[in-house]
Amino acid sequence: MELFYAYEVSGRFCRLDAEESSHCVRVLRHRAGDEIDMIDGLGTLYHCRLTLADPKGAEAEILDKQEGFASHPYHLTLGCCPTKNNDRFEWFVEKATELGVDRIVPLIGEHSERKVYKTERAARIALAATKQSLKARIPEIAEPQSVRSFIAASPQNSLRLIAYCFDDPSVPRRSILDVLKEKQGYDITVLIGPEGDFSPEEARLALAQGYIPVHLGPSRLRTETAAVTAVEAVYLWSLTL
Repeated sequence: MELFYAYEVSGRFCRLDAEESSHCVRVLRHRAGDEIDMIDGLGTLYHCRLTLADPKGAEAEILDKQEGFASHPYHLTLGCCPTKNNDRFEWFVEKATELGVDRIVPLIGEHSERKVYKTERAARIALAATKQSLKARIPEIAEPQSVRSFIAASPQNSLRLIAYCFDDPSVPRRSILDVLKEKQGYDITVLIGPEGDFSPEEARLALAQGYIPVHLGPSRLRTETAAVTAVEAVYLWSLTL
């Protein structure tokens, strides 16, 4: 199955932008009358018949649609500090999308080496990964915000987890899988810090707001590896439901 992203769905028709149209018509050589599949980025898959094979603006008639296509039984927000090497963070965005994440929030922490992050390229990577992994919902790539702002705005009804290298023995960390199994939360928020970890003040604020300290195993992981591991843990937990 090959998927195309419809930038506009109106009535009985889907429309592709210039980039998607060129890929559909010029690269894959689809012609009017061919049946193709499109997604709206919001969770719906459309089975269509190509009516206008224009490489600058293709259109297709909707034959059938499937809402909630390839959806997962949870809502996962992953707040993660972008890495100094931008390629590593973009790798995380791609793999997290393939596994299943709903919202990625780039965070700027007190120990962050990268203080500025532009989201345009990450959004394009998320779109490509959504299509590649045969999903219909594109994860939101939020605008960057501070760790403190993110913690303060975290919804109280969410299962909030923070992966942090606590040195304080009075603050025990538990396996993320054990917490997921015990809490059975379907609205989940996970915090992953920068290369220098969260500051003690940021960690204390998270705990005060109800975040549960978790670990991702005995190995010391890079920021982007930890973020992907957290997404995978939620994904694997959901398979047991």
